[in-house]
Amino acid sequence: MNWASWSDFFAMGGYAFYVWGSYGVTIGLLVTEVILLVIRKRTILEHLGRVRGAARRGMQ
Repeated sequence: MNWASWSDFFAMGGYAFYVWGSYGVTIGLLVTEVILLVIRKRTILEHLGRVRGAARRGMQ
């Protein structure tokens, strides 16, 4: 598809809402996934730290 101007490009032949909305939802979901992964990793590492600390205390 060829566009005569940047405004034609952003209008996407009349499908701008669908196209840019799809990009927005996809980017939003990817960012949410990364944030959730970071939170999950932090939670698991904290849990492992508590478990290891309890195991070390039990060995003494």
